[in-house]
Amino acid sequence: MLKEGDKAPAVTGTSYDGQTFDIGAPARRMVLYFYPEANTSG
Repeated sequence: MLKEGDKAPAVTGTSYDGQTFDIGAPARRMVLYFYPEANTSG
C-alpha cells in the first residue's frame, strides 16, 4: 500500500492523445487520482 509522499512505482500508460508516459519518472509534476468505487454494477 502506498502512503502519502511515496514515490510512484514504475508504471507506463497511454494518454488520450496516444503519447506514452511513465508515472514513476514524469517529465513534470503529475497528479494521479483514483475515483473510489461507486455503488454501481460496473
